[in-house]
Amino acid sequence: MNLKLKTRRAFLLTYVLRAPFWTVYNLLLFILYKDLHATGFQIALFIALKPIVSIFSLYWGNWVHGRPDRLVANIVWAGIIGYTPFLLFPIFYSSWYVIFASALFMTMHRGVTPAWMELFKRNLKGGYKHKVFSHGASLSYIICCVLPIFLGPLCDYYPHAWRIIFSITALLGIAALFFQCKIDVAVDPRQDNERVTEKVHLLNPWKNALKVFKENLDFRAYQIGFMFLAGSGLMIMQPALPKFFIDRLALSYTELAIAIGLCKGIGFALTSSIWARLLHKGSTFRISSYVTFLGALFPCALIAAQWGVYWIYIAYLLYGIMQAGSELIWHLSGPLFSREQDSVGFSNINLLVVGVRGMAIPQLGAFCCLLFPPIYVLGIGAILCALGGRWLLGSKQMQPISA
Repeated sequence: MNLKLKTRRAFLLTYVLRAPFWTVYNLLLFILYKDLHATGFQIALFIALKPIVSIFSLYWGNWVHGRPDRLVANIVWAGIIGYTPFLLFPIFYSSWYVIFASALFMTMHRGVTPAWMELFKRNLKGGYKHKVFSHGASLSYIICCVLPIFLGPLCDYYPHAWRIIFSITALLGIAALFFQCKIDVAVDPRQDNERVTEKVHLLNPWKNALKVFKENLDFRAYQIGFMFLAGSGLMIMQPALPKFFIDRLALSYTELAIAIGLCKGIGFALTSSIWARLLHKGSTFRISSYVTFLGALFPCALIAAQWGVYWIYIAYLLYGIMQAGSELIWHLSGPLFSREQDSVGFSNINLLVVGVRGMAIPQLGAFCCLLFPPIYVLGIGAILCALGGRWLLGSKQMQPISA
């Protein structure tokens, strides 16, 4: 089996095997609020840590900078470390343990992005990497469409069932390492003539990121519009969602699972391949602006749910369509903007911006929830997403047609 097929098989199976875990993981915020009776501080901390840990992910990702020999090991060990705490959920029944497990998982989950994307750049050429990523993500979301039909009622009738479900789905996620270990890495003479042997230093990832940021104006403009403005818009509304869904709309786990899993999954699966074709043929900036404008529509549809619960399903259908484009662009922006350079430094900047943004925006959202009703916070998120889309449209001339 050649490099292309091995990489494709490993990536697709990784996404398929982790899909059941993501289905129940998407309910973790509501489990904390409803079953574990987490405090407002713990809810805010849970939301904040998910992006903040990207700063630590930066170090995990930087471990493969200029070291293609470490790419596969980076992915395998991240899976083992990230999933293991969830195997102990039947033993530890605590809000703090859930927060710890989530933070460690997100650190590893985001930390492997540079390694995966560098593998894509080396082993999957041209538009084929777009197709493989969209197929893997689509398969994952199709599974996430079906499982909520069973998991939602199970969690409603058996309040502690989620603890066993997390352990089982974590084992499935770990099983993907058997396919990941078989990946080979293509040699790129343009990059591999000299192996990077810099000494380990806490500032190395930051220095590498700053260098990329200074030398690539188009990538900097993309970060401002897509990662900072639009990303902040989606993040600032997160603290308002549990209060809005449970206290205002009184949604059950079944309704939440159908909305977040089924509707979002349908939107993602139906449009993932379309986004891949658009990104392959069009400007990264223009396609990114479409994504952020869809992000602005999401909170508007949520607000409308006050007059009909079906708007929740419409909102998450829109979110799924938006996320299909967002996931593709976020993951492939490193290979796309790096051109002939090593893509790890570019992908690491994505992690850095997510982490820095997470240090302030969720807390700002939680503070806004103390001052305003949830619908006002959702409105702020919509405005920020729209501003991000406008910025990207104004910057589209900086980026050539994607490859």
